[in-house]
Amino acid sequence: MSEPRRYAGEEVVVTYDAKRCIHAAECVRGLRSVFDPDRRPWVDPSAEPPARVAEVVMRCPTGALHFERLDGGAEEPTPARNMVTVAPDGPLHLRGNLEIETPERVVHDTRATLCRCGASANKPFCDGSHRDIGFSHDGGFALGAPIAPPASDADGPLRVRPSRRGPLLLSGVLEIRSADLQTFARIQHPALCRCGHSGLKPFCDGTHHEVGFDR
Repeated sequence: MSEPRRYAGEEVVVTYDAKRCIHAAECVRGLRSVFDPDRRPWVDPSAEPPARVAEVVMRCPTGALHFERLDGGAEEPTPARNMVTVAPDGPLHLRGNLEIETPERVVHDTRATLCRCGASANKPFCDGSHRDIGFSHDGGFALGAPIAPPASDADGPLRVRPSRRGPLLLSGVLEIRSADLQTFARIQHPALCRCGHSGLKPFCDGTHHEVGFDR
């Protein structure tokens, strides 16, 4: 696994992991003076105050961007709540105290975007392949789906494990939200579809067996 690229300014360092980026462009829209894809190098951390750079970096939904303050300022906090938002026709956006299993290591992060279409070449992370294959799902879900309510109000770490040939297994307490942010539930230990074919999206219904999902 390649290491993220480091862009060092006098008061803040920005790191960029190209494999995690799906070009959500929150950084470019938020602070073009620092993040300019038409410039080389494309990140100039010294172009704005470090607090402003940090604020915009934390908008990155994928965790491709992170920062390190050199001026004694606050680092990125770990969210008190774990949250999963289902993107329409797209991936799962996670924020929280995340521990994500990958083939190489366990990734500890506060932000991540995970594949649910089944086509990403960078599983469990999204690589934008949902656009190429025309993945379609409105990002909603039924509250009547078979989900377990939490036994505790404390979130703690959220462990994410992609099961072999099966769903994403989430271990911990979290809030899951629909794309329109109108439907949500506090649950624990859900199994979320990552083959793209479940009839109970975003939850797994076992369809990965029928379609021969092998990732």
